[in-house]
Amino acid sequence: MEINGQSNWEPISRGDKQAFEQVFKSYYALLCRYAKSLINDIDEAEEVVQNTFYIIWNKRETLEIKGSIKAYLYRAVHNDCLNKLKHLQVRKAHADDYKHNNSGAYDDSGKVLQAKELRRKIEEAIAALPEQCGKVFRLNRFEELKYQEIAEQLNISVKTVESHMGKALKHMREQLKDYLPTLFWVVWFLKIWMD
Repeated sequence: MEINGQSNWEPISRGDKQAFEQVFKSYYALLCRYAKSLINDIDEAEEVVQNTFYIIWNKRETLEIKGSIKAYLYRAVHNDCLNKLKHLQVRKAHADDYKHNNSGAYDDSGKVLQAKELRRKIEEAIAALPEQCGKVFRLNRFEELKYQEIAEQLNISVKTVESHMGKALKHMREQLKDYLPTLFWVVWFLKIWMD
């Protein structure tokens, strides 16, 4: 029986297991090396070749091989390798996209929770200030009034405004020290809280 020619397909198409085994033994190792050269993974390459032979055997009655079986096998393995590579690239792209998008979502949701917790702590810290001190702090930090403007609005001296702000800032730093490493973060979150 000629391995490379058309003559060996007819017995296989009729269910001749010996003819099929002869083709399998003749080409399996060669096809695995060829597949590995395309997808660079011996396990995946063997799976492709085994799948090719499996399909040929199961579709032998309806399959038409007009040229040599060798050419058909190489073409089938080649096409299956290309499909596998595309599938792997799509899976990798999907995994990368999922990882990128979801890690951002987790980061964002974590930041939102931290901001909410901090906002609550800031509100508590401001509520704990003496009434006049709290008013001065709110007018300066939330309404962005200058000390002179606050003094005029509350009918107090600029020195009193400065004193209240000093007490308020010291109090805020003490109350929020576990939440913020620097005063910059306090100012930043207070600005968010205002918006």
